[in-house]
Amino acid sequence: MSRIGGLGRRLYNGEVSIDFVGRKRLWYIISGVILLICVLALGLRGLNLGIEFRGGASFTIPQATCSIEEARAVGEAESGSQVIVTQSASGSINVQTAPVSADQSSVIAGSLAKTCGVAKEDIKAQVVGPSWGAEISKKALQGLLVFLLLVTIFLSIYFEWRMAVAALVALAHDLVITIGIYAVTGLEVTPATVIGLLTILGYSLYDTVVVFDKVKENTRGITGQSILTYNDAANLAVNQTLVRSINTSIVALLPVLAIIIVGAGFLGAGTLLDLAVALAVGMAAGAYSSIFIATPFLAQLKSRQPEMRALAGRVLARRKQGGVASTAGAAASGIVTDTRVASGPRQQPRRQPRSRRSR
Repeated sequence: MSRIGGLGRRLYNGEVSIDFVGRKRLWYIISGVILLICVLALGLRGLNLGIEFRGGASFTIPQATCSIEEARAVGEAESGSQVIVTQSASGSINVQTAPVSADQSSVIAGSLAKTCGVAKEDIKAQVVGPSWGAEISKKALQGLLVFLLLVTIFLSIYFEWRMAVAALVALAHDLVITIGIYAVTGLEVTPATVIGLLTILGYSLYDTVVVFDKVKENTRGITGQSILTYNDAANLAVNQTLVRSINTSIVALLPVLAIIIVGAGFLGAGTLLDLAVALAVGMAAGAYSSIFIATPFLAQLKSRQPEMRALAGRVLARRKQGGVASTAGAAASGIVTDTRVASGPRQQPRRQPRSRRSR
């Protein structure tokens, strides 16, 4: 732990520096590849929508003695369509069918009870229409739009519109990756997944705001000097908040991963597991985007301003003259933490020998 604390202190002071902003093209390429895979998966495979969105009937058989194949055969024979059958680690079997009537649901439950050796009353049957899922999607979309509008207004007032744009780009990045992971893996999308998606927006934004607040602090009055460029100050801000971001992400992910492990290994799929998977993927993507996407993109937007271009020209000219004292290597890492101008060795008055001092 002392080593981590020492590293954090050195990053904060600029003694050690990682060039996040200068290597933005590398981060963009990595994110671009991931996003391309996610978009292709969404377009080619689509999402595995849960019964709440596509409609149908779900039958949960506790402590079933039948096999998955036997349960599938009964479900398809009684419903007249293909069914989805899954089995949890606890031994429960879940059978999902196309939309059926109440009478058909009762018949299917009776046949499954007879085949799987359980009482009909023990089978949990749930019939859901597709209109319910459509309503959930509509409300979620409305909530997302309101959230994005409020975020844009807040960031534009507290920071500036360029920071708002960079934060929204990072949020879109996290959303697409999270949804794409569901398409790639074939995980079922349930209402709990939607809740998880909306939750990670707030987490991702929090991490980004922490970094942007430090960027704002480092760049206050930056055009009044000629030692640091905007990219330098923004990169220093990322390094200064790096350890905090990592620690926060790990602490937040640990209980979520515990839910996933317990849910998948012992309790079987359920609402908590659906929620936890979305949170885990979104938190990981949010931690990545706040460091590797949001701030580099912000620095790219700011670098296009005439005053920032002029500042970069002054800093470059001064560094070529070798007149800047830096502690982290301005040319190598883009970080300067000592903003004093080096004017040669400090001149101290020489002390006369004792024998020559006036008595």
